[in-house]
Amino acid sequence: MIIRTHYIEQIRPFYGSDLIKVITGIRRSGKSVLLQQIRDELVADGKDCIFLDFDLLPTRKAILDADSLIEYINDHRGNEKLFVFLDEIQNVDRWSEGCRTLRLQNCSIFISGSNSKLLSGEFTKELSGRYVSFRIRPFVYREALEYSHELKREYSLADYLVWGGFPAAIEQPDNDSMRRYLSDLNDTIIYNDLENRYKIRKKDIFEKMSDYILVSNSRICSAQSISKYMKSQHVSISTPTVIKYLGYLKEAYVIHELPQFSVKAKSKLSYFQKLYDEDVSFNSIRCHGNRFDLTHNLENIVLNELMFMGYSVSVYNNNGREIDFRAEKKGNIYLIQVAYSVFEDSAYDREFSAFAALDNSAKKILITNDEIDYSTSTVYHYKLKDFLFMDEL
Repeated sequence: MIIRTHYIEQIRPFYGSDLIKVITGIRRSGKSVLLQQIRDELVADGKDCIFLDFDLLPTRKAILDADSLIEYINDHRGNEKLFVFLDEIQNVDRWSEGCRTLRLQNCSIFISGSNSKLLSGEFTKELSGRYVSFRIRPFVYREALEYSHELKREYSLADYLVWGGFPAAIEQPDNDSMRRYLSDLNDTIIYNDLENRYKIRKKDIFEKMSDYILVSNSRICSAQSISKYMKSQHVSISTPTVIKYLGYLKEAYVIHELPQFSVKAKSKLSYFQKLYDEDVSFNSIRCHGNRFDLTHNLENIVLNELMFMGYSVSVYNNNGREIDFRAEKKGNIYLIQVAYSVFEDSAYDREFSAFAALDNSAKKILITNDEIDYSTSTVYHYKLKDFLFMDEL
């Protein structure tokens, strides 16, 4: 498995902190592997470490609750500071009590986990300010490419636009196997974890709404518009129920929402949002045959890359004309329009007109899959294949 340096560098300054390091993120995004990589780095530096994986039955039998966890750690430690890694910690009864106690006993605690008992987004609620959290995502393209090279197999940009960045998907030998793996993962996260965690009674309605949301990534919506659409498909669901179900999907890191940044109010407006999939495979497994939605998947991937780079992102409203992304970092602002291609005149006019009447206080960027450079005197054109390897805009 590749070393996920991008995340390790963010966590490293907190290695010795008494704050509990919480590794969050969607299932199968590589949280457990990241914990192991941090452990290996600390061991190589001569640190005393204990790694407990509560997905393993012998570990769960030996350590049932907070009391037995504290007893086990104290029985297996020396006099130096101890680095404790607790994977799938939700399987331990009163786990948060155990972690809060250990952090006061010269232990540096790292935890991760996710299933129907405790979703990643709920960890922070249990720890009451005694933590620092790090969001782990499926591979961005540069990571996916590095991993495919490690596996000695091809994983093209076209593959990534369809099948996304879940590490185990890249390990599969062919497209049919990838689709089967990703469909099973989808069922585990949405139909198992969420339905069991929230005791959803109308499972068919929840699943139909989830299918609609995930196949409609990179689109403007509201809870009311979703409710109206579902009713047009003879599925009765109220706006409050839509809001509740969207909350479940966000809690499990299945979707991500972007608010609108208003140029007039210079603020984010809560009534407007675009929804994006955590990984574009959630869209692709819902497509029939090979008619994949590459246009919206491309925009979704650009967003994932911007967040990976550390930008704060919103949708920008240019006096009624939508610009896909307003990205900000370290006081620098970028306005970004995304399209699969602007080869056709109509597409060229549509994408460039979104920047109309804007001054040059923010850098204006167009990202497409075209090979030709369409840069103008005021708009920078980035080819997707180049953008995916950038560290900064």
